[in-house]
Amino acid sequence: MQLKGKTVLITGGASGIGLESAKQFLANGASVIITGRNQEKLDEAMRLYPAITAIKSDVSDAGDAQKLFNQVQQLGGIDILYNNAGVLTDPINLGTANGQHFEDAAYEMNVNYLGVIRLNNLFMDMLKSRKESAIINTTSLLSYVPSLLEATYAASKVALQFYTKSLRKHLQILNSSVKIFELLPPLVATEMTTDMNGKKMTTADMVKAFIAGLEKDQLTIRIGDTKTVYILNRLFPKMTFGLINPKKSYKVIAS
Repeated sequence: MQLKGKTVLITGGASGIGLESAKQFLANGASVIITGRNQEKLDEAMRLYPAITAIKSDVSDAGDAQKLFNQVQQLGGIDILYNNAGVLTDPINLGTANGQHFEDAAYEMNVNYLGVIRLNNLFMDMLKSRKESAIINTTSLLSYVPSLLEATYAASKVALQFYTKSLRKHLQILNSSVKIFELLPPLVATEMTTDMNGKKMTTADMVKAFIAGLEKDQLTIRIGDTKTVYILNRLFPKMTFGLINPKKSYKVIAS
């Protein structure tokens, strides 16, 4: 999948991986539309990269999603839908009764999983009409191994991974040419991961590897430590669980 000449919509594109993707996509000859919930961040993104088109929208809101689709359609449509938006809540011990468990899980699922399905459904016919098009769904290293500190976040990414694999096969059954990519980043240095410990990949390096995978039509793009975790978990699942969940994380859950 070559980016040159393509129009890409990036959700959660005003910061972190999304903004770095916008920057590098532009450098590779793509036209870029970003969307997000924070108007100030969208304005700053446009100041940094004037070629970007920014639209305020919340992927978890059905009305916003429809308005986004209508605006994108008026702009001429897209060739690539990059579902990058994601949210993460603070860790809480799931073994202690707390109504916050449901609220946090619903919030994460609405953005990380259901929001993706909502946008894919809205843009599917548009993408099918293009000569070469794609949907990129961002899952996670945690799609393979659960994290005690990000339990419901990991669950939302597992749901998205299974959905992504099914969507790819469903489109193949329909003889559709829409390509379905799954992007699996490792721990990346963003605002979301500021308080997390561990080796973090820069957004620049992550997106560079991501684009290399796209250009090779690598439908499942595992980056950095995700490759290692994928292999280790198949061979040594108990050991891999311990690597993702060191003993110090138990103290956070117990507090």
